[in-house]
Amino acid sequence: MKKNQFNLTLRKLIMELKISILIILLSVSSVFAGRSYSQTAKISLDIKDKTLEQVMDEIERQSEFYFIFNQKQIDVNRIVDIQANNKRITDVLPLLFEGTDVNYAIIDRKILLTTDPISKDLLKKDLKINLNEEQQQMTVTGVVTDASTGEVIPGVNVVVKGTTIGTITDEKGKYSINVPDRNAILVFSFIGYNPQEILLEGRTLLNVALSLDVKRLEEIVVVGYGVQKKLNLTAAVDQVTSEVITNRPIPNITQGLKGVIPNLNINLLDGKPIQAPSFNIRGTTSIGQGGNALVLIDGVEGDPSLLNPNDIASISVLKDAAAASIYGARGAFGVVLITTKNPEKGRTGVQYSTNYSLKRPIKLPDYVTDGYTYVKMFVEAFLNGDGSFPQNINKTQKVSQAYLDEFKRRVESGQPYNTVEVDPVTGEYVYYASTDWYDLLYKDFTSSIEHNLAISGSSDKAAYLVSGRIMGQNGLFRYNTDDYAMQNLRAKGSVNIFKWLEVTNNSDYSHMSYHNPMNVGEGSGIWRNIADEGHPSAPLFNPDGTFSMSAAYTVGDFVYGKNGIDTKRTVIKNTTGATASFFDNKLRIKGDFTFQNTRYDRIRKRVQVPYSNKPGVIAYVGTKTNDLTYEDRKTDYLATNIYSEYENNFGNNHYLKFMIGYNFEQSTYNRLYVLRNGIIYPDAKDINLCLGQSITTSGGYEKWIVLGGFSRLNYSFKDRYLIEINARYDGSSKFPSNQRFAFFPSISAGWRVSKESFFKVSPKLVNDLKIRASYGSLGNGNIASYVYQEQFSISQHPMILNNIRPQYTRFPNILPEGLTWETATTFDVGIDFSMFSGRFNFSGDWYNRKTTDMYTIGLTLPAVFGATPPKGNYADLNTKGWELSVSWNDDFNVASKPFNYNLRLALSDYRSVVTKYNNPDKLLTDYYPGMVIGEIWGYVTEGFFIDDEDVANHAKQSPEMRASPTNIWYAGDVKFKDLNNDGYINRGKNTVDDPGDRIIIGNRTPRYQFGINLGADWSNIFFSAFIQGVGKQDWYPSTECEFFWGQYNRPYNNVPKWHLGNMWTPENPNAYLPRTMSRAASSTTSRELGVPQTKYLQNVAYVRLRNLQLGYSLPKQLISRIGAKDLKVYFSGENLWDWSPLYKLIGNHLDVENTGPSDQEFTSGNAGDGYNYPMLMSFSFGLSITF
Repeated sequence: MKKNQFNLTLRKLIMELKISILIILLSVSSVFAGRSYSQTAKISLDIKDKTLEQVMDEIERQSEFYFIFNQKQIDVNRIVDIQANNKRITDVLPLLFEGTDVNYAIIDRKILLTTDPISKDLLKKDLKINLNEEQQQMTVTGVVTDASTGEVIPGVNVVVKGTTIGTITDEKGKYSINVPDRNAILVFSFIGYNPQEILLEGRTLLNVALSLDVKRLEEIVVVGYGVQKKLNLTAAVDQVTSEVITNRPIPNITQGLKGVIPNLNINLLDGKPIQAPSFNIRGTTSIGQGGNALVLIDGVEGDPSLLNPNDIASISVLKDAAAASIYGARGAFGVVLITTKNPEKGRTGVQYSTNYSLKRPIKLPDYVTDGYTYVKMFVEAFLNGDGSFPQNINKTQKVSQAYLDEFKRRVESGQPYNTVEVDPVTGEYVYYASTDWYDLLYKDFTSSIEHNLAISGSSDKAAYLVSGRIMGQNGLFRYNTDDYAMQNLRAKGSVNIFKWLEVTNNSDYSHMSYHNPMNVGEGSGIWRNIADEGHPSAPLFNPDGTFSMSAAYTVGDFVYGKNGIDTKRTVIKNTTGATASFFDNKLRIKGDFTFQNTRYDRIRKRVQVPYSNKPGVIAYVGTKTNDLTYEDRKTDYLATNIYSEYENNFGNNHYLKFMIGYNFEQSTYNRLYVLRNGIIYPDAKDINLCLGQSITTSGGYEKWIVLGGFSRLNYSFKDRYLIEINARYDGSSKFPSNQRFAFFPSISAGWRVSKESFFKVSPKLVNDLKIRASYGSLGNGNIASYVYQEQFSISQHPMILNNIRPQYTRFPNILPEGLTWETATTFDVGIDFSMFSGRFNFSGDWYNRKTTDMYTIGLTLPAVFGATPPKGNYADLNTKGWELSVSWNDDFNVASKPFNYNLRLALSDYRSVVTKYNNPDKLLTDYYPGMVIGEIWGYVTEGFFIDDEDVANHAKQSPEMRASPTNIWYAGDVKFKDLNNDGYINRGKNTVDDPGDRIIIGNRTPRYQFGINLGADWSNIFFSAFIQGVGKQDWYPSTECEFFWGQYNRPYNNVPKWHLGNMWTPENPNAYLPRTMSRAASSTTSRELGVPQTKYLQNVAYVRLRNLQLGYSLPKQLISRIGAKDLKVYFSGENLWDWSPLYKLIGNHLDVENTGPSDQEFTSGNAGDGYNYPMLMSFSFGLSITF
């Protein structure tokens, strides 16, 4: 009785879960709402040593045919060989039954098999009888159970094959279905079980037992130098297939993986098409040498941003030391394994896909573009912040009280007026414009188009796959635009020389080109230039067609179209390998050799840009540059692997797999840099056309070698107790000779509790439960080659002696004794379980990674030492975190057709703490023991001063800070809280023990990063959505961030519209911003907004709809007329919607993912948060067809 109650409760729970997830999916998707078949349908078969039943299943899979036969007459276990390429069924059947006594008849989509002779008269008679019988509807009932346990299965789909008639089993596993004829075929399917097709043969009672899907249970995961069954994994490994990036209109896969895998952390910085940041796994790696994940493409280190996304089969992330230790020193902070597709055995095919996308910025800066309003606010901010009336708006426009009054008169007159005049006294242009510089900078939309073609084929001894991609994206900039192009070509093949020997080859070619326009007036990128000189009061052109001076510094440079950086990157790679198999494939010996050449070519041109301040008078910006730069970087990479593995089962209980191997890698890098000024005309492209005397040449060289031996042992007992031991002995040329070699071991174990005899939980509830743990230690090899060596620099002296500039040598930095590896030691514990017959899956990990002996600055030495204190192994870091992924897969019938859906959630978090560092006083200007990486120290904001009495009665904020040029505080200035009650607002000793009036107010590290995948398909319609976000992150805008501070930073900056009505005045005392004043957000700590504080600390958590797809697969009977096997059309949208608390304040002025530093192409530091390429939204329409 108790067991029945338990089963009833369980079935109700399953039904409630199904209904709940259906509601979620429906809420998301509700916004979308001749010749006979036997003559047109084509079939391709390349089958050897298969049963007749398997061949018939393949025919049914490729077509709408289904077979009707008496199992007593037809031997379905007969072994057959058959080859047919794009043949009609009438050509295939004679080949299939040649030499047998089987006769057949084709009735529309039914194929009748019999050993009885079929004469025309008899056939006509029998067909008439059969057809009459088929028209007789009948009701079929039965019960569906689990073949291994005998328990009933609720929710099984029961469909009449070839029709839309269907039902599902109830809580007791029972079903009832009306079928159109007595010889119909019923198809039974359920998540986690093998589907069954059963011919009724007139039966009205049909009980079915479904068996577990063994292939699903044996799902494999790519790991270092091999694969493993997912169920037997003991290390922390996560894997996704190409589905996560399929049909997504992204320039490279790096931009598509953000949020997909828990704790694979990718910070995009901006939306530039070449943006390809490093992969980080599980948080902060090292504050010394740093370090990122090792990325291997088909086992060879490579750049994923240059890879064709359509070539990818799977992406595995090795997270803990147990998974990554097989790669030794270079895998200290995780490994990403990208595996490309292989040709499918037994088929020849052609696949073509294309998509066309429209793209535009997600957010556009929303500044005041009315010229008079801007100038008036500029003057007020300048008076309050600089203490006098301005004479110029930075470098490019004059201003005076008379000018401001005239501008006001023209605006208030209500009459049209000239936006450009000529001053009768000076003869210079005077501007009264209202220019939207960002409207001039960006196109309304840009576009991209992509073509992919893949051709594959195979035979008994050989297989090949050739794929190509052409992708082009038109630039976003309206002038001198940033066009991007990518071409990929890959050829993979294998040949079985002997039954025991297979030779493979994998060749890859990738080429990327990108034009990055630039400004010569200022060197920090167009966005910072607009902040400095893009004044709305100035026009783009003067009446005579020349540029205004503001234009020459900003968008006018782009219109001129001469300046920019052209970058080309080319990768040529070839890997040749061989696999020898012995003893029934129990012993395998593998080897491969790789050559890879990477070229990086960069050409920069900077020519003078003309402008005019007076009619007929031309001046130039960029006179200090006017040069050409050529830079060529080349890396030659060689790698070879030789390894052997033995795999065997001993009896029914013991499984053993052992691998041992050798790895060698060598990289040689060369660089040549040449610059010369004096371009003789603007369109010159050859450095011979530069005649200036400023000539700079430099080079670079780096070579490193890594070699090591590695091994792995896997053992399992009854698939219940699992153990894995990895070891690698590594040598790296990057380290001192006495520290060049190191041994990196790891161990992991797993316990499949669900396999225990005492585990009495029904497999319907929990069908698999595994607990695992791992421990291992790795050295950090992600360092420059000559860090541990004394380096001399040879330069040319700036002084001229004896008519030459002599060379001189600088003394090297001091290196301490006993330098050694940074070491990352990780402990990981995880749990994996599957419930409800595989519909619900969970995987979770908690980890503790200790990075010790980090290479950082040493103790401060006496001034008499005469050199910078040497770096050494002086710091430790501890990172703790967790991650989980949860998925649900199920189906049910809608309008008698199966509706399949899935849901996956990935969630992760981490926290890094410095546990050792050479900062005995714990100064807040550096790392210190106990510091949480990313923490923000700041003041507590009480509000604004309301009057002079309030200022007098409050703790003194001077001399630590200044509010105005006179250092006098006024009503409307920021008021800070005196936390230590000493009567002063200050930084104390600027230490942890005495921080003055500061506390930790936030943390800039992203926390609780998540990704949600939704998918569904029904009646050839497919749908998917990917939602990604960050649950918690703080941002204090840098002082140079015009997007946030506007004229509170520099008086000539643009004014964000959200500032209007949001500044303190006596009439508006509850405003968000203080009284208007330039320099308040100064780069020094002596201004009131230049220091982090609670009021202006921003929450940049967000949630974003990264991708949305809706598509349709055309019916096979329709596309078979053109010989196609599959044809899909789809819509795919990227970054269609997002939300962040930041938008409540600033609106759509700045995207939350653009709050990072300025474009790193033009600045090595940060010229101001947000000065970077905007994130893009895209709308893509695509087609995919397979022959």
